Amino acid sequence: MSQDLATDKALKTHLRALLTERQAHLNLDNVLDDFPLDQINTDLGLPYTAWGLLWHLWSTQRDILEFVRDTDYAEKVWPADYWPKTAGTAQSWQQTAEGLQTDLDEFLALLDNADPFAVVPNGAEPGGGGQTWLREALLIADHNAYHLGEVVVVRRLLDANS
Repeated sequence: MSQDLATDKALKTHLRALLTERQAHLNLDNVLDDFPLDQINTDLGLPYTAWGLLWHLWSTQRDILEFVRDTDYAEKVWPADYWPKTAGTAQSWQQTAEGLQTDLDEFLALLDNADPFAVVPNGAEPGGGGQTWLREALLIADHNAYHLGEVVVVRRLLDANS
């Protein structure tokens, strides 16, 4: 195995761990396990609810997946397309959490077969920003960690108000 291939494999292993394992931050399962579904829409005086955060996590990660995967990708409108327009239900919560995991698994499968330093196809299009697979993986990790931390805050406030 060449040094470049060994380096790429090691980098992909670290990226996969960053996106799936509990390391310096919690992962999706840790945060959502036993979340009080009857309180996902509770207004705590924050600019979001637990449902809003979960849907936002899914919507944003889905957008990144579509960006790296779909040749007919269409850019979404910020912020309108990234936040839910309706309240959530226990069923939509479960479906969204499953979709978030499924989309992450699909992204990781694509990453496994990509050069992490290669520009993703839509990043190379005219007007593209030169986004690489590495950049998109780090974007997902950073964005998910940030908003999962907010879900933790919401959960703590809900527990304190119970």
